[in-house]
Formats: sequence, C-alpha cells, structure tokens
Amino acid sequence: MEQVASYVEEKEVVSLTQRLIQIPSVYRPGIPDGNEEKVARYVVDYLRETGFSVHFEEVVPGRPNVIAIYDSGKPGKTILFEGHTDVVTEGDHDLWSYDPFGGTIHGGRIYGRGSCDTKGNLAAAICAVKAIQRSKLDFSGKIILCIPCDEEGMMIGIKEFIRRGWANGVDGAIICEPEENQICITQKGAMRAIINVYGKMAHGAMPLTGINPNTRMARIVVALDELERKEKERLGEHPMLGWPSITPTILRGPVKGEPQINVVPSQCMTTLDIRTVPGQEHGELRQQMEDILTELSREDKDFKATLEVIEERPWTLTPQEDPIVRAVAESYRSITKKDPIYNGVPGATDGTFLHKAGIPIVTTGAGDRHIPHHADEYVDIDELVETTRLYALSALHFLKNE
Repeated sequence: MEQVASYVEEKEVVSLTQRLIQIPSVYRPGIPDGNEEKVARYVVDYLRETGFSVHFEEVVPGRPNVIAIYDSGKPGKTILFEGHTDVVTEGDHDLWSYDPFGGTIHGGRIYGRGSCDTKGNLAAAICAVKAIQRSKLDFSGKIILCIPCDEEGMMIGIKEFIRRGWANGVDGAIICEPEENQICITQKGAMRAIINVYGKMAHGAMPLTGINPNTRMARIVVALDELERKEKERLGEHPMLGWPSITPTILRGPVKGEPQINVVPSQCMTTLDIRTVPGQEHGELRQQMEDILTELSREDKDFKATLEVIEERPWTLTPQEDPIVRAVAESYRSITKKDPIYNGVPGATDGTFLHKAGIPIVTTGAGDRHIPHHADEYVDIDELVETTRLYALSALHFLKNE
C-alpha cells in the first residue's frame, strides 16, 4: 500500500497548482469571469480526461460546485476530499513581489493567490487520486472529490453540496487546507451578527433634542467585552484553538447617508465576528447577548436595539481514535518517519458543515498556516508533494478492509 507514494508525480502536482493559480477566481459580483466558473470548468475537463465520474452543478450563476467520483466498483466505505476553488482578493498589486496570478516558481516555492489557500492542496487531492488510479492497487469503496465554490464567503457551495445529498453515506472527510501537514482534529466555530441601535437625529449643539445611538452602542460594546472576559475565564485557553473571542469589526453611524461632525445620527450599527471553542453552546451565547440588550433597555427608556445572527458555524471536534484520524496519522508516520503533530484550525472551514452533517473530519494540507490571505502567498513544493502522498496513502488506509 505504501508504494502508492511512488506514483505521485511532482511535475504533475506543480503544473496543476500553477494552472489553477493562473485562473483568477476571486468572487467579484457582476464581473465576467470574475467568479469560480472558469477554474471549475478547467477542473472538470482535467478530471474527465482521467475517466472519473464528474458532475458540474451551478449553485448560483457563475458559482458552480464540481464533484468527482472514483469508484472501485466494490462495496466499502467512502472517503471525501474537500478543496475549494475560490480565493480572496489579491489586494494591492504593489505589495506583491510576484504576479499574484502568475504561479511563479522561485526558491522551491510556488507563489500566487491561492497557492497556499487552497489551490495547491486542491491539486494535491486531485493528483493523489490519480496516483491511486495509476498504481492499480486494489481497494474497496469510493473516493469523492468535493470542489465547492465560496468557502471564503458564506460557504454556499458546501451547503448546497450537502443539500443535494452528496454527503449522504460519506464515512470520513479530509479538508484540504494549509496546516503544514499537521493533523487538525478540532476547529473554532463562528457566529456573525449585526447589532443595530436606533436613535433620533439631532443637532450636535442640542443633543438632548435627539437620541444618540452611538453612546448606547458604546454600552453594548463594553458589555460584550465583559462577556468575552467571562467566557475566557470560564473556559480557559484551549490547548489547540486558543481563546474564544467576541470581536466588533465594523462600527458605523449613521448607517445610511453622509456622516457630519455636528449631527447626531439616527442609527448606529456594529458587526460581530464571534469565534467559539468546545464548551460553548451557540444558543446560550446568543441568549446572553440578547440579555445584554434587554438589561440596557431596562436602564434606559430610549434604548432600542436589535441583534441579528446572519451566519452560524459550530465548532468541531473529531476524536483522535476515529478511523479518519488514525488513517491520516498512520500515513503521516509511514511517509515522514515522524510522529504526527495534532492541532486545531483557528478559523472555520467547509468542514464545519460536513461535521454538522455527521461526517468525521480531519483538516490537513501543505502551506504555512499564517500565510493565507497575505501578499506573496506561497507554498513549498516539497511540502506540497508530501501532502499529495499523504492524501493518497490516507485514502487507502481508510478504505482498506479491517
């Protein structure tokens, strides 16, 4: 089984990674070829040449999912590899030493937006399955490549993948994200919320003729800071994920129209990026935030505020003894001759929703975990090839009859 690593072709992995980087797939509404469709169609053509069963499914216009299946033809378990096609914006070109969509090779690294997060790992997953195919090794069950859109946004791709039933019957999944080939068995949850405070517009020289939403928002922010402190005190620092957090990210007042220094606005809003760890229940946390608004309204007859949770992604935890974890760990030892490092993902991934659908997940892949979304994003070629071998061997270890 370990011989499958010899069927991984470095040139193939590097070439595919470069080509995927060279097709920009930043989500840009309304701009032709500005979304994931072009890179998805390239992946479809590439996979169909291998003889895989390939499905192209549009989630919304210009934003498709690709699903490819390599079926042994024999009954057994199903393993899924997930790697998204979208990337974040390249930002200011002047900050880059290399073309962000060039896929430049320099000093043993491939540079470009998505090289690390996560087109390199997507290429690794595809090439891993091709290596298994080339090896002609006997196995049971099937391998699914889940290649969704919009991981960097609201994750509509993986949600649609699950809604259409593709996750049904999957026994374990590897989420292909940059984790330095560490075996990440847990990840933070996320809640995104909007708080609106409503007041009454007035002249800045006569503020008492209005109702100032800004000062009332300040009370909310201070109360949320205290809630975060209490949660940290209650839970402590998670050994793999660090601290939970409640972070106001946008403060705006007025919400509409031009702000003026001598005008009390009629409305103020803030957005919250909330990151949770095992031991926190999202429903309870939401109620605690609602209680803050209720208490402040009791203290102030002019206080009026609303809380809207617009996205919720629960934290995940897969036991170290789960078959998918053991398969990756065993493969890592075989390939590197080292013991694996177990860790957690500081952010949320598409794996959040696969976990919620009942699928045990492991997150691992090539790339410095601090490099995603930076200028001069890169992936080390040696590590990327190691990842490809890790994916191939992990699939076989997971699918073998025990």
